Amino acid sequence: MKNRRLPPLTAVRAFDAVARHASFKAAADEIGVTPTAISHQIRLLEDSLEQRLFIRSARGVAPTPAGEILFRASGNIFTTLRDAVESIATISHPGTLTLSTTSNFLTNWLVPRLPALHQRYSSLELRFHSSVALADLNGTTADCAVRYSMQADESLDSTLLHSDRFVLVASPQLKLRSVKDLPGMTLFHIDNRHVPSPEPSWQHWKSVFGPENLDVQTGIHFDDETHAIQAAIAGQGILLASELLIRRALQQGLLHIALPGALPGANYYFVSSREKARREDVQQVKAWLQQEFHAGE
Repeated sequence: MKNRRLPPLTAVRAFDAVARHASFKAAADEIGVTPTAISHQIRLLEDSLEQRLFIRSARGVAPTPAGEILFRASGNIFTTLRDAVESIATISHPGTLTLSTTSNFLTNWLVPRLPALHQRYSSLELRFHSSVALADLNGTTADCAVRYSMQADESLDSTLLHSDRFVLVASPQLKLRSVKDLPGMTLFHIDNRHVPSPEPSWQHWKSVFGPENLDVQTGIHFDDETHAIQAAIAGQGILLASELLIRRALQQGLLHIALPGALPGANYYFVSSREKARREDVQQVKAWLQQEFHAGE
């Protein structure tokens, strides 16, 4: 079958605007031409496709079945085109770099080290996007991310930064000398922790390190690890915490690893799209993170 010649992009743009606004006048205002010019483009398009695309009535404009098909396609076309233009502009003039990560990593590890990053790259304009949901690194939401996962995302440019583990921590003021003392302590639980797997829970700890009489159903539940860390610092209970996230508190003597033993965690990766990985500012942040993680090991 012979490929049909595609209609002019100008006419498709006019059609898309009319379909979105259900109005020739509103479409004309958006594009910056007259309604007559919009009507002319629609006629050209209908002639090219040999199909009527709109039904005009006193109530407005509505697409025909053929118009509905074209509207679905034109929406995808212009969304893809806008994303491409924005990506090209970002490569040429990066401006602000947006890094996405979790609030726990941002609060407990990254924010205290920002002065060092600013000192090394004083001209770097940085914005943070904090969410447990994965940001779309191929779009405009974020340029790069620090992600916590069991394995690398093969669809992205991924660099392993750190392999985590979970340790039992408490305030130095708590008298915890052996596993036999655990049944008398308030256990802190982190709910809805999807990574790592298996979960570093008190049940997991009990099965590996004991004691057998530890009641893992008791204690206080948190939905945010940072809040649990602060409560542990205050001496209100004990916590199985990411060693990375409590590293600063350990160095300051606010917490200590109360008992030997550790449960496996997941990995921290620096990720970006393969296209954005070539940007100078993305490479700078990646190099700085690698250096900071290496220095802390």
